This record gives sequence, C-alpha cells and structure tokens, in this order.
Amino acid sequence: MNKVNDRLLKHIDLLVERYPSLESAKNDIVAAYLLLEESYENGGKLLVAGNGGSAADAEHIVGELMKGFKLPRKPETDFAEKLVAENQELGSVLAENLQGALPAIALDGHPALSTAYMNDCEPLLCFAQQVNGYGKAGDVFLGISTSGNSKNVLFAATTAHAKGMKVIGLTGAKDSKLKDMSDVCIKAPQTETYMIQELHLPIYHCLCLMLEDRFFGEKNH
Repeated sequence: MNKVNDRLLKHIDLLVERYPSLESAKNDIVAAYLLLEESYENGGKLLVAGNGGSAADAEHIVGELMKGFKLPRKPETDFAEKLVAENQELGSVLAENLQGALPAIALDGHPALSTAYMNDCEPLLCFAQQVNGYGKAGDVFLGISTSGNSKNVLFAATTAHAKGMKVIGLTGAKDSKLKDMSDVCIKAPQTETYMIQELHLPIYHCLCLMLEDRFFGEKNH
C-alpha cells in the first residue's frame, strides 16, 4: 500500500470502519484503485458493465466519476478562459457550471446499439462489441457480476485484454471465471446476490472518492 498516500488511505480506513467485513477486500480495493489511477493519469477511460442490479451499479459509478461527487471540480482556469473567449454569454455559464470529469461509460446504457447487435449478431456479445468499439490500450474494463460467471461480462473481459486493457472484477465471495481472468478482483464477502450488491456500493463509492481526491483534491490545484 506504500504507493497510496495517507490522504487516500483515509477513505479505505473509513470504509473498513463502517463495513468491517470488507477488511478481507482491502488490498484488492487498493490494487484496483492503482489500476484506475494509472489509466486516468495516461488519458485512459473506464468501461463498466453488469446485468440487472449490477447494470444499475454501472450507471451509478459513471455518475460519480463524470461529475462532482464530494468536491466541486471547477474547470481549469485556462479552459474556463477558452470557454468565455469562444462565447461571452454561453461561455460564462459553462465556465461557472461545468465540472471536471473522469471519463467513464456504462455499457448497458445504449439500448438501440445493444438491441441491434443482439438481433443481428450474438446476444451475449453485446458488451464485448462495445469494448471492441470504445476500448483502447490503457483503458480499464470493470466487470460487475455477483456470481462472477456472467457470460456477457466474461466475453467483454476477454475482449478488453485482447485490446490491451486492464480488467477489474467486482464479484461475490466465491471463486469464479471473472476472478481468474481479472488483473484485480474485488470479492465482496457474501454469497447471497442481494447481500453482495449491498457491499458493492460502498466498495465502488470508496474507489470513486479516492479517484476524485487524487485528481481534484486541493493538492492538485
């Protein structure tokens, strides 16, 4: 954990204080954070996919990364000036209200594309097709699956690695195919689907808080 400074580790410590059972996942949460940090430092993005409640979690994660979570994330001064220079009236509103973003895409959120692909091609490859289209080397794919064996997530993870991306799995306690093919797998220590999902939320909130602190915290301004 020496690669993560004390300011960021406070988020992990608070997580484990609130959810003691996640002590077992602490090192994997840090490892997942480091993969995401490296990707964002190098201009990468996050692609997220899951089914059912995990699809909702994918959208939730994107919402925390693409706008302010706890911090205001004001635009950089030079960008704000460019906005105003482009259009005094509209640019002033944009400069005041736009927020810094960590680029992330939830792959469940494109129904026209997904249904077209599922109708014309192989339904279980709908996430993989989007990883193929959006993904590039240096990006990260986060696959959320309470069982760790959701086939459409596994196809997407396989495609991600072939594209030169890193793969993070977010699963339950049982060993799984997703764990085996992930660079890092965070295993929520439960086996019932709804109990796993109840722990997934604080895990990804912690990751989002750490990323926001790293890229938009006071020391970066």
